Amino acid sequence: MEEESKLAVAQSLIDVVTEIASVSDYRTTVKKLCSNLARRLKLLVPMFEEIRESSNPIGEDTLGTLVSLREALSSAKDQLRFCSGGSKIYLVMEREQVTSKLLEVSVQLEQSLSKIPYEDLDISDEVKEQVELVLSQFRRAKGRVDASDDELYQDLQSLCIKGSDVDDHQAALQRVAKKLQLMEIPDLAQESVALHEMVALSGGGDAEEMTMVLKLIKDFVQMETDNSEDQKAGVSNSSSNGETSTAVSQKIPVVPDDFRCPISLEMMRDPVIVSTGQTYERTCIEKWIEAGHSTCPKTQQALTSTTLTPNYVLRSLIAQWCEANDIEPPKPPSSFRPRKVSSFSSPAEANKIEDLMWRLAYGNPEDQRSAAGEIRLLAKRNADNRVAIAEAGAIPLLVGLLATPDSRIQEHSVTALLNLSICETNKGAIVSAGAIPGIVQVLKKGSMEARENAAATLFSLSVIDENKVTIGALGAIPPLVVLLNEGTQRGKKDAATALFNLCIYQGNKGKAIRAGVVPTLTRLLTELGSGMVDEALAILAILSSHSEGKAIIGSLDAVPSLVEFIRTGSPRNRENAAAVLVHLSSGDTQHLVEAQKLGLMGPLIDLAGNGTDRGKRKAAQLLERISRLAEQQKETAAQEETKEEAEPTPSASTTEPAET
Repeated sequence: MEEESKLAVAQSLIDVVTEIASVSDYRTTVKKLCSNLARRLKLLVPMFEEIRESSNPIGEDTLGTLVSLREALSSAKDQLRFCSGGSKIYLVMEREQVTSKLLEVSVQLEQSLSKIPYEDLDISDEVKEQVELVLSQFRRAKGRVDASDDELYQDLQSLCIKGSDVDDHQAALQRVAKKLQLMEIPDLAQESVALHEMVALSGGGDAEEMTMVLKLIKDFVQMETDNSEDQKAGVSNSSSNGETSTAVSQKIPVVPDDFRCPISLEMMRDPVIVSTGQTYERTCIEKWIEAGHSTCPKTQQALTSTTLTPNYVLRSLIAQWCEANDIEPPKPPSSFRPRKVSSFSSPAEANKIEDLMWRLAYGNPEDQRSAAGEIRLLAKRNADNRVAIAEAGAIPLLVGLLATPDSRIQEHSVTALLNLSICETNKGAIVSAGAIPGIVQVLKKGSMEARENAAATLFSLSVIDENKVTIGALGAIPPLVVLLNEGTQRGKKDAATALFNLCIYQGNKGKAIRAGVVPTLTRLLTELGSGMVDEALAILAILSSHSEGKAIIGSLDAVPSLVEFIRTGSPRNRENAAAVLVHLSSGDTQHLVEAQKLGLMGPLIDLAGNGTDRGKRKAAQLLERISRLAEQQKETAAQEETKEEAEPTPSASTTEPAET
């Protein structure tokens, strides 16, 4: 077992050094330190090979020394990878932290190597001398920074201090861009991604400050590129027309910072909002998330959701700015293509649906409004359309439009989702697209029609059991209670049906009760012409099984209404009223006594004989409890009577006053 452990550790040491050897392209600012460290570590391979080939057994202490060395090598590998292909700006501005970590790794390696017992491991003299050389190099290593690095660091610091005007420090920008080899737009885009990744991995540095410096460099490079192109155009025009082009003298407008993606620093074509509220270019943030990152690149806050919500307001502002400055607006990304429409649709319908997808994704607000309205109608028409529209990719687009400030777009979008949700396979797709938060927001803030359709959509989605949990957890119940209380007749109906479905899940009952639904339901029972009795009784029957619900219903003097519904209600209302009374009387006979006084027995006997199956069961339960209560009352009365008989009758001598 010991021999196998030695072989395994020796091979793992070789593997780590092999991985270190494969790391290359260290950034200029740390190239000397990293290259020296990697070169020294490669010299250790012969020792590891001799350990692997040796037949001598080793003790536990020696094995522990090798394991410690492997840990030090792994730390070195991670740090070298961090310095290879990473952000050039980060490695300069955080040079003290980066250098300190490299030196810490060197010290750790020196300590581990100094403990190697050469005799126990059967290491040859030649290899021993080589390892001793590596040790002496580690001991002499100092964290020196080149003078050119000092100048670069000072230039970057000055850019942070002086502000954000390119014209104020062109000389420094020229030096920085040249030394960091950031003279081309593709290099800058790559640097932007690397910068955000390094900040996320290290958890250090001022991301906002570094991003500002990178923006300055990009603006400088862009200006230099534009000036160069304009000069070429000017020379060309002068040669052909004998006049200097006016393009050189025209100042190109600077793109506002809010229109640039914080990752690519380019003007956004398809801006989307992440859960932290920051906006990014869709393709950039998608790549960031796909790379395994779970934080916001700009703020470093954790992303609570990977849902990307289109920022239509910003897209519209960018288009307006481009038009005002006579600049061609950014074209929609070519990555979006409507998916092939289902074969259920005719070619004409398929073409129409694809056109609607384009208008939803890239149209102006008017186009989006009309497209969402048409999809709403198409989805209502038949099942084939619902399948085809979903397959074309409409659901994520409609979900994104729920956040638009345009009330009509919002209304059309939520109603289209309602109609699409009629198809069972679409329900899961709608929830997976992150629709619930948007629907809840419409339920809170939308027009009355939009709120009604949002409630109906939640009811449709809640048919699936796991969706009941999701919808309740994302805050849908309180606004449903508000709509039940203040909505139109249709709004109250939609809210009630959604609440009924959601409260089937035990965890949602408490949420509804704490949102104040019980007083609203009991009020609806007594409002003449409310048309909400069926729904109110059905929900109360569910909530009365909850301890909080039972207590509130009992405190609101609901028993008279319940007895009246058992007497004169519809079959369904009679059974639900009886169900509520069963829960109220469980462990507390006062409500049952009150019900008897109100004439419950006759209607209850009738329900037990002529009601629905559930109604008969509930009536039987109540009759059994009434019977037990009567027996208990008889026993109590008998005990009282016996007690009175057992008490002695006072004698005449004790009751008559003494003569005086």
